[in-house]
Amino acid sequence: MDTVVGCLPATVWQRHSAGNGAKGPRYYDWAWIHTGTGSHRHLLIRRNRSTGELAFYLCRSPTEVPFSELVRVAGVRWSIEECFQAAKGQVGLDHYQVRHLTSWHRHITLAMLALAFLTAHCQGVHGRTSRCRR
Repeated sequence: MDTVVGCLPATVWQRHSAGNGAKGPRYYDWAWIHTGTGSHRHLLIRRNRSTGELAFYLCRSPTEVPFSELVRVAGVRWSIEECFQAAKGQVGLDHYQVRHLTSWHRHITLAMLALAFLTAHCQGVHGRTSRCRR
């Protein structure tokens, strides 16, 4: 993949925000390469401006999607990861020993339900969720 990125001209890279983080907008350089014939398939590439670290996303959509929308959707990943980290720390999402899929499914469902309850409770008590997080 690094070979592909090395062949890209400097003009294909665009600076976009992947969404707001704890310290404001998260700006990266983004590029995309059309990979499918007759379909809406792309390889989306994110480059960290300071470290040069690369991340790759395979994108497929039923209709044509603007580049900025692909970047926005890729940026949503952070909020999902934050949710899982909160569930691990607050309600024990990662504390299980199961031998059957049904047991695992019950544990995960209960943990996520508990996190949803705590989030809703904090929203009602404080008007926002930031005070309830540690």
